[in-house]
Amino acid sequence: MILLAHAPLSYEHAVFHGVSWEDYERILEEIGNGSTRVTYLDGVMEIMSPLPEHDTGKKAFGDLVAALAEELRIRRKSFGSTTFRREKKRAGAEPDESFYFHEIDSVKGMKRFDPTVHRAPDLWIEVDIMSSSVARETIYARLGVPEIWRYDGKRITVRILHGSNYVSASKSKLFPLLPMDHFAEFVQKMIEEDETQTLLDFRQWVRSLPR
Repeated sequence: MILLAHAPLSYEHAVFHGVSWEDYERILEEIGNGSTRVTYLDGVMEIMSPLPEHDTGKKAFGDLVAALAEELRIRRKSFGSTTFRREKKRAGAEPDESFYFHEIDSVKGMKRFDPTVHRAPDLWIEVDIMSSSVARETIYARLGVPEIWRYDGKRITVRILHGSNYVSASKSKLFPLLPMDHFAEFVQKMIEEDETQTLLDFRQWVRSLPR
């Protein structure tokens, strides 16, 4: 494996070339279920250790989307940062948060993602605090993720899979009633302010949204 010369060489972020699928899976086994993110695409592997500000954003999305589904009485299964990978597509990654809202019975007992059995999550959350050296949307498209929410610390960009590429959308296909700019404000409040009160305010706001 050859370390990319242009990548920032630190514990927080390292990129490797010429990585076999077997080596990628071995690294996943060695790292285990910690916070370190491993991304793989066509022999390029990126390892990132999230910063605290990243993890607070991740947690905010997890709590808010869960509360949103509860208020709207939408069934869900949450899989957090589960590794999703497809050897035939030479692609794998971990979301910051991931959710299934449709046909959730098919993934209730999922202990490890198997692309021959399971489909990709309906919603993939990515907190873009640190820039990536790998074309992640290419990975998500190969996995078949239909909708991505990308958060840069201020705003949320909704990306919808169209064919083999993603296009930006003003609204979520999963939650078309949700004003994304206001939702982003609640994410920021969850990060900066009291979480309990923010969640209470968020639930009240969701109840007020026109159906």
